[in-house]
Amino acid sequence: MHFVIMGCGRVGASLARSLERIGHDVAVVDQDPAAFRRLGSDFSGRRVAGVGFDRDTLVQAGVEQAYALAAVSSGDNSNILAARVARETFGVEHVVARIYDPDRAQVYQRLGIPTVATVRWTADQVLRRLLPQGQAPEMTDASGRLVVAEIHVSPAWVGRRLTSLEEATGSRVAYITRLGEGMLPSPETVHQEGDLVHLVIPRDRVHDVERVLDAAPTEEI
Repeated sequence: MHFVIMGCGRVGASLARSLERIGHDVAVVDQDPAAFRRLGSDFSGRRVAGVGFDRDTLVQAGVEQAYALAAVSSGDNSNILAARVARETFGVEHVVARIYDPDRAQVYQRLGIPTVATVRWTADQVLRRLLPQGQAPEMTDASGRLVVAEIHVSPAWVGRRLTSLEEATGSRVAYITRLGEGMLPSPETVHQEGDLVHLVIPRDRVHDVERVLDAAPTEEI
């Protein structure tokens, strides 16, 4: 498949090399021709010097045949423009834009442009290593209303079906991690000792869910 990477900084160069390493065709666009040195002498993809959201530049990069475009330059506006031109003008279905301003990232996400908010992502990763489980969500939907969080479950729930956790909390089990591997549970899946449970929860109910699962189940469940 053909991929277009807009921006040849450390992230763009790393993406390009990774995609080429697994057998894909890659074109990298950057305004500064000197930036292409980050790709290394063994990179065999296209190097296109130009403005990443310019139509002619994107055509040179093969956007018309592209499976996906990643806009990861240092400019929020340029990244959004490149992603929108690729999708709206050339019909590239898979686009993503890196955004430094997390508030703007949420706006564009709701408009249908997938974004990676660098500052927020880094902060979330740090928080997940500092705070108790569930306090920092693993994922938040674009509206900010739903989160996926790993919630501590009392050992008293061992041996009960995961559906009983859902009934008790009004949440949904997204997946579990068992013996280090992710697993999609079935309605018959039983909670085992050592399982890590990842729940989809309304953001404003995380603490309520934690409280319920930190205690022993009631007899009615």
